[in-house]
Order: sequence, then C-alpha cells, then structure tokens
Amino acid sequence: MFETEIRSLTEALGRAFARLGLPAPERMEWIPVPFSGAWALGTAACFQAAAAEAKAGRKIHVPERARELAGQIAAAVEPPPGFTRLVAENAYINAYFDTAGYAARVVDAAIGGGADFGRGSPKGERVMVEYAQPNTHHSFHIGHLRTALLGESVARLAEFAGFDTVRASYPGDIGLGVITCLWAYDKFYRGQEPAGIHERGQWLLRIYVEANTRLTPKVGETLEEKSTREAYDAERRQMYRRWDAGDPEVRRLWEMTRQWSLDEFNDILRMLDIRMDVFFFESQVDDQAKEMVAELIRRGIAEDERPDGPVIVRIDEKLGLKKEKYRTAVILRSDGTTLYLTKDLALAREKFEKYGVGRSVYVVDFRQNLHFQQVFKILELFGFPQAAKCYHLSYGFVTLPAGAMSARRGTVVLFKDVADEAYQRVLRIVAEKNPELLEPERSEVAWQVGLGALAYAMLAVDNTKDIVFEWDTALSFDGQSAPYIQNAHVRANSILRKAAALPETASYGYALEGPEIELIDLISRFPTTVQQAALEYKPLLMATYAYDLAKAFHGFYHAVPVLQAEAAGVRDARLRLVAATRQALANALRLLDIRAPAAM
Repeated sequence: MFETEIRSLTEALGRAFARLGLPAPERMEWIPVPFSGAWALGTAACFQAAAAEAKAGRKIHVPERARELAGQIAAAVEPPPGFTRLVAENAYINAYFDTAGYAARVVDAAIGGGADFGRGSPKGERVMVEYAQPNTHHSFHIGHLRTALLGESVARLAEFAGFDTVRASYPGDIGLGVITCLWAYDKFYRGQEPAGIHERGQWLLRIYVEANTRLTPKVGETLEEKSTREAYDAERRQMYRRWDAGDPEVRRLWEMTRQWSLDEFNDILRMLDIRMDVFFFESQVDDQAKEMVAELIRRGIAEDERPDGPVIVRIDEKLGLKKEKYRTAVILRSDGTTLYLTKDLALAREKFEKYGVGRSVYVVDFRQNLHFQQVFKILELFGFPQAAKCYHLSYGFVTLPAGAMSARRGTVVLFKDVADEAYQRVLRIVAEKNPELLEPERSEVAWQVGLGALAYAMLAVDNTKDIVFEWDTALSFDGQSAPYIQNAHVRANSILRKAAALPETASYGYALEGPEIELIDLISRFPTTVQQAALEYKPLLMATYAYDLAKAFHGFYHAVPVLQAEAAGVRDARLRLVAATRQALANALRLLDIRAPAAM
C-alpha cells in the first residue's frame, strides 16, 4: 500500500549512492522497523555497498564502513513525500513515516480494498496446485482432509498473491486396491448398495476392508482356508487383467462404483468450499506414460533392460553426482506395466504442455519425498525448465488420540463422522453462549465454526509435522483456534452494527493507545504476509497471522473504548480501525478456507 513512496525512496537512495561514487545494491530491500513513536522502514543497503567495496579489493572493515556510509547517505537525501525523516541507525538507514498519515493510510486501504485488501498484482505466471486426491473405492478420511485444506489454502494464497492459479486433483481410480474392492462387490455384494451418497462411499470402504481380510493369510489357517484365499486372489487378479483388456462388464462395474466414490468426494469438496478446475485420473495416463518412457529410452536418458529387467534411469549418474542422492528409478516394469512414477512423469508433461504451468505444487504426504525428487530430476533431464519450479509440499499424518489410521485395516477416521461431530459440539456451545440466535442461523454458524475448527487445526501446524487432533483444542474459544479468531470477527461486527454508520474519514493525530498501534501495525503487514505465504507455500504463516491479529483485537476490545470514546474524532478513528481489522480478519480467514461468521 506504500509502493509509490517506497519506490521514490529507493530511487532517491540510488541517486545518492551514485553521487558518492558508491556501488548501489541491485535490489534494495525494505523491512518494517519496530514501532518507537512512529512507523518506519529500514534497509541494509549500506552493508551491501560496503561488502561490494571489500569484494572489489578495498581494505575496509565492512560493519564500520557500512555505518559510515549510512551516515553519509542519510544526511545527503531529502525524505520523499510521505516520510518525515531519514536516520542512520547502526549502519541501517531507517525512513520514518508521518504517524497520523501512516495510520490513516493503512486503515483506509483495508476498508477501501474490501475483499481485495492485500491482493497482489498479476505475476504473469501460472501455478497448478495438485491436492485432495483420495483413491476411489475408499472413503474420505481426516488424513485426506489435511491435503485438501493444505492444498486449497496454498491455491487461495497463490491466486490472491497474483498468480494465475489452477486447482487440480489426481484421484487414484485404478490399481490392485481398487480392483480388490470391485472384486468383493461383484462376488459378495452386487445390488446391495445403500442409497445415500456418503453411505455408499463408506460402504465401499467396508467392502475393501473385508476383502483384505479375506485375502490376507491367517496364522494357523487350514488347508481349506488357504485354498479359498488363493482362489479369491486368483479371481481378483483375473478381474484386473479383464479390466486392463477392456472387458465391457468389468469396465461397467468399475465405472459405476467409481462414480459412487466420486459422488461422495464431490459432496465433501462442496462442504469444504473447494472447486477443482481439472481432474486427472490415474486410469487415463497409462498410454501417455508408456510413450514418455519410449522417448526417454530413445534419448538415452533411460536404459531398457527388458525382458530380464525393468526400464530404469540412473539419475545420479546422469547428473554427474559422485555420491548417491536420487538413486536409480524404475520407470517401467519388465512386463511393460507402468508405476506411479511413470504416470507422474506423463502427468507433469501434460501440465507443462497442455496447461502452460510454470510452477507445479504437489500436496502429497511425506512418504513420497524420494518419489518426487526422482520425478523432478527426470523431468529436468528430459529438458523441462519448469522442473526447477516443481515443489513437493509434503505433510505428516493426522490421527486422533486413539492412534494411527489404516484403510486396509479399517481403522480410518472418516471425515464425515468428524465433521458431523464438530457440528454437534459447536451447536451445543452456540446454544449455550447465544441462546437468542434463531435456529436456522444457529445451524449455519455451527457448520461455519465446526468446519473452521477442523481447517485451522490442519493449517496451524507446520505441514512437516504429524497432527494429533484434539477436540478441546480445536474448538476452544480462548486459545489458538478458529473459533477464537472467528469470535474476534464477530466482536468487530457487533461494534460496527451498534454504531449504525461508519464514518467516511478519520484522523489519527491523537495519542494512539498501545492496542491501536498493534492493530495498525498488524493490518499493515497483511499484504506482505500474503506474498510470503504464497511464495513459500506455507499457510501456517497466514494461520499464525490470523491468530496474532485476533489476539490483538481481543486485547483492544477489552482495553480501548470505541462507542464510548469521549472525543468524537477518536470515536470515528476507532470505528474505522475496527472496520479495517474486521476486513483483514475476514480476508485472512478466507485464505485459510474458513468462514467469517457475522454472529456466534
């Protein structure tokens, strides 16, 4: 919001460096200076200039020379409009704003920008974020919820920061696990499916679990049990071969049951307010994957060891690495069938060539770290410049205190069950805290707060760490949680509703209270937080920001009178500050895929 002033300041310092015959830094970074009676920005440009002199052969003590240069530059430059003074402080050059003007500018920008406050200018680059990709013939659990919310927040941040953003999902819709469920349905349960969308999806998961039980060797099994199990396994594998050959009946059953899973998946995406732009399916990339393998072989990148061995890429050798890092990747089995890696290569090529993607973010759990390192390096060897901007955003497991999840063992915690439980818990809390809220609004708020609590619990932890989901923590109105942040928005909304009208302008020329200063400072940092979180693919930064802003507002709410402010001018200024805070909170929550309720 101060781009013009910062540009003028940078240009003025650049001219001063030139006049003094000093090497001006190629890029002059400005960072906020802690408030000490006025807001300021500081730059370490003099350190850079002194270091450049030393590198050029001049015998100097860099810190001492930097302090000397800072004093000369600060004395030689007239502060551009918007700044009151330039000061050399410990070799930094700090540029101080007019306090009242700065505060008004920040508040006006938030209110005037509305839902676009903090939005970055177009970057001229397309980002594809791939996330929320459960296997079909299972059911969506809270582990899937983490990738869905992490990916959606990254997509929202990238889009808001100014990137052309494409949301993509790559559900695994074929493989032995899918066929296992399909075989058990066909053999034991055909025509018995329940009617409801979620009931059908969860029913398929139960069939899958039962099928694995039937197919897993048991301790002390009899010869008859072993014979039955082996016959079942042969039937399952025969069904896979029939699917691969395009058998019409197997394909019909597969498409029908796959759609049941997709129906449930799409309804969950609707609940989470996630709208995918493109769906890639594993079943659709097999031919393209084999074509790419053939090209890798022709170009000498891959080695074909068939029929005695697979097709491989000796990545470390091709990169000229002396120590093992990326290892040797198998990209086609000896029988000619593809692997996950093969399909990911073909999918990346489609992203680059068909969708014009410059950056590609893969939100997939940490177990695939080596997998994606190999994918990206093979793409680099293939010659795709976009490979340098492929990024694997890995994440840890999600469990309830009871323990880990496994779809194969049937110990998963289903998202729908957790979401329904969150709704019921919040409904009871809202009824107790605000009994005057009418039933339809109470129900809507319960969903907003319940789903918000789940989202924040997934995003407020570093993506590399495991999460043990705790109800009391997630639904707390007093800690680092979505309800606490949402409640700050509700309180701001309540003040503004009671005020009836928002003053069009206000002056901040009075002695600002500490909580006011903290709010103005945090609101001013929202645009840069958006950019940082987007470029680092780190929703945690926005989750932390939202909590810090909510905490500052709760402190302001209890310490600083607004509607009862004695001076009319102060009342107007604080009302506008409340409105600016409400807007920054709403925008931060939206970037985390959390609703900002009007009441609670």
